[in-house]
Amino acid sequence: MKPQEIQRDGWISIPAVLVQESGVLRLREPATADRQRLIHQLQDNIYPRPFVLDDGEVRRLQFSLKLVQSEMRIADPTALALAYTRAMTGFLLFHPNPRHLVIVGLGGGSLAKWCHRHLARSRITALEYSADVIACRDWFALPPDDERLQVIEAEAAGWFTQHAGDTRADVILLDAYDEDGLAPQLCTEPFYVDLRAALKPDGVLVANISGYGPLTETHIALMQRVFNDRVVVIDVSSEGNRIAYAFNNPAHPPAWGSLLRPAKALDERHDLDLATLLRDMEKSARRQKRKSR
Repeated sequence: MKPQEIQRDGWISIPAVLVQESGVLRLREPATADRQRLIHQLQDNIYPRPFVLDDGEVRRLQFSLKLVQSEMRIADPTALALAYTRAMTGFLLFHPNPRHLVIVGLGGGSLAKWCHRHLARSRITALEYSADVIACRDWFALPPDDERLQVIEAEAAGWFTQHAGDTRADVILLDAYDEDGLAPQLCTEPFYVDLRAALKPDGVLVANISGYGPLTETHIALMQRVFNDRVVVIDVSSEGNRIAYAFNNPAHPPAWGSLLRPAKALDERHDLDLATLLRDMEKSARRQKRKSR
């Protein structure tokens, strides 16, 4: 399937074959831009803005030709195409009908779109520091802001410092990546303290922490410290991601077995395989308990 010829003001299209890819590249550039120079920047991975790669079936938000930030199936724009985003919906096991979700890192809007469609009673606040990322929202069929969805251009650490006292979220989804990986300014104890303060007493933080290096371990250690070891980490091995769930509720861990029936009921509604995710959480919790002895 060939990508449709789509024109948007302020964007240009370049055949992706010029950078050894399939489909069309969409770049936020004026019509007078030097296309040859842009192609060289893309090939050298120095193009300074996110861009869209569209092959007619899948549309991707990318920070470079090597780094896919978000992915959307054009025939089903609200589906969660990447496994790690499906794993992040594990918060439904604890909050099947959250009143307020805060999403840190908009990207292509996969999580925001899914929550907006499937959680009709939820108010969604999405924080994104990059105006260039926000400018891509129409390519990814993100609904316009309304009484349920608000996209805010803001640096997350500063926003939570300012709003932690007046924000009471059931769920916070942390997925804040740029071209260099997880934003380094978020790897601090004060940031996680502010996240916890922004949660309701039984709130849940879900964090996508890619990779297995020292920075990953630092993030997990900070969550464990701030949330008093009420943290469960699972691997999404197919994509090299780790998803951490941090629980504000002092009653954690839950009676895992009691969640299996609700998990299966949620799977019938949403096709997310939360029952398997629940088993992975329980195994991780048991391993963590053995380590702490």
